Amino acid sequence: MIYKQNDDRQLELGELLEWLVEDGLINAELASTVKAVTQGAKHTRHPLVVIAEHKWPNERNPQTVLDLNLLIEWLAGRVGLPLAHIDPLKVNVPAITAVMSYAYAKRFNIIATEVKPNEVVIATAEPFLREWERELNRILGKTISRVMIDPVQIERYLVEFYSLSHSVRAAHDDSQDTAYSGVQNLEQLMELGRSGMLDANDQHVVNIVDWLLQYAYSQRASDIHIEPTRHQTNIRFRIDGVMQMVYQIPPSVGTPVTSRIKILGRMDVSEKRRPQDGRLKTRSKQGSEVELRLSTMPTAFGEKLVMRIFDPEVLLKDYRALGFSQSETALWGDLISRPNGIILVTGPTGSGKTTTLYTTLKELARPEVNVCTVEDPIELVEPSFNQMQVQHNIGLNFASGVRTLLRQDPDIIMIGEIRDRETAEMAVQASLTGHLVFSTLHTNDAPTAITRLLEIGVPPYLLKATLLGVLGQRLTRTLCPHCKEKVALNEELWETMITPLRAKKRPASVYQPVGCLECRQTGFLGRVGIYEMMTISSAIKRLITSDSDINQLRRQAISEGMRPLRLSGAQKVATGLTTIEEVLKVAPPESIEV
Repeated sequence: MIYKQNDDRQLELGELLEWLVEDGLINAELASTVKAVTQGAKHTRHPLVVIAEHKWPNERNPQTVLDLNLLIEWLAGRVGLPLAHIDPLKVNVPAITAVMSYAYAKRFNIIATEVKPNEVVIATAEPFLREWERELNRILGKTISRVMIDPVQIERYLVEFYSLSHSVRAAHDDSQDTAYSGVQNLEQLMELGRSGMLDANDQHVVNIVDWLLQYAYSQRASDIHIEPTRHQTNIRFRIDGVMQMVYQIPPSVGTPVTSRIKILGRMDVSEKRRPQDGRLKTRSKQGSEVELRLSTMPTAFGEKLVMRIFDPEVLLKDYRALGFSQSETALWGDLISRPNGIILVTGPTGSGKTTTLYTTLKELARPEVNVCTVEDPIELVEPSFNQMQVQHNIGLNFASGVRTLLRQDPDIIMIGEIRDRETAEMAVQASLTGHLVFSTLHTNDAPTAITRLLEIGVPPYLLKATLLGVLGQRLTRTLCPHCKEKVALNEELWETMITPLRAKKRPASVYQPVGCLECRQTGFLGRVGIYEMMTISSAIKRLITSDSDINQLRRQAISEGMRPLRLSGAQKVATGLTTIEEVLKVAPPESIEV
């Protein structure tokens, strides 16, 4: 039903209750009771919010509750307006905040969501309030399209978007130098009569940095990139392994923002010619501590800054949350319970090796056990470990670090990465003297770790004596549980993934991404690990020689039960966790050449 109203007015609680009764969503008795209780009371909040707080069961479908999402969808359909949701990563904040002032938007409880050449899309939670529409149409000279949105989103994003936009504009104005883009600019521009640059401790800069960090936490970002270009500074997040453009700020603001973060990370603010590393610790809105690792790099138009986010709740998970199957958990538990030997975790950068190692060490770090690590850099400060930072400028590398740790009476040693022969030899030496050693290698799969160590220069007889097992892993995006839908299996694509392994069980159907509010219309929410676990049996030891054949090693490992990465991914596909396409993206074909 479409309502035509001549007078501008706001929605009232009483009329919404009547409509809900008419449409069979609540019963008349409940509506009468609420009306009697609220008679004469003046509500400052939107009536939909008041109704949603009661969490009444839906009379049409008792399995669901009348929450705000369901209510706004119902109201949009009843008044004949399209329903919209704001995805902050896809909104052009400078453009939408230029449409109207914050005071005007707040007065009518509206917010622009999209600005086109001849049209502006305005979101509202008051379908009968139309005064602003006529005014904006006259002022902007563009067509105004109205959409419905829940009032909580309007309230949240009005404050967030306008406060950010205000801080960026104010910081830009305060800088008094619109052409400034950093000392390392490719082309220096001399502006006569201009004074100074914006201070990194300016309140507007502080506000921008605070917003940036909190926004990254709320969007589940793993990395924040601040990238200077000729005319602007781009801010991008990596979310579930995919880069997303977030915001663009003037270079005159981007430089002090980078400087502010460098100050917080105890880095040399005056040094812009060489790369630097730093770290800082903050708190999320929920009060949990979050560590960030900082890295700067000089570019043609200034310093590029990357912040890697290490949330303890993400890094320290249980094995099931990481994606280990029941059999993999049992096998891994057996490996890490050995008193000595070397256990390797392999995979490219960003494949979750650090998370697996920290989770494992956290489990092993009991009061009666001394766990020591040497890392470059220390990813997360964990009180139950003794952690050492590699410092190449004073000659403290992985090998010398392990040599020091061996004099510290350790039970378990974790080496951040085996990069050279000296480090590999120290790892072998540590395991031979009765220590359990964990480390990482950058290889495509588990069997290749053996040939890599042989190439580095580890003698075959020492490798046979010390290596216990290798875990190869990747991270794949998981389907959003709120919107994924079942479809028939694409048999050709399935065969591409599992041939020539010939998985015995072939699912009749799989799931595909759809997109909803929870996953920002991507269809994916979070990531999960896929693993291949190779234990070093006596048969595999016989194949470890100075000229080991990688294909022979792989065949033997598979015959003994190792499930290659793609086959592990196929299991995740069959259970509805991810898609075939996502597995094919991350799992190398080399892992199934048997």
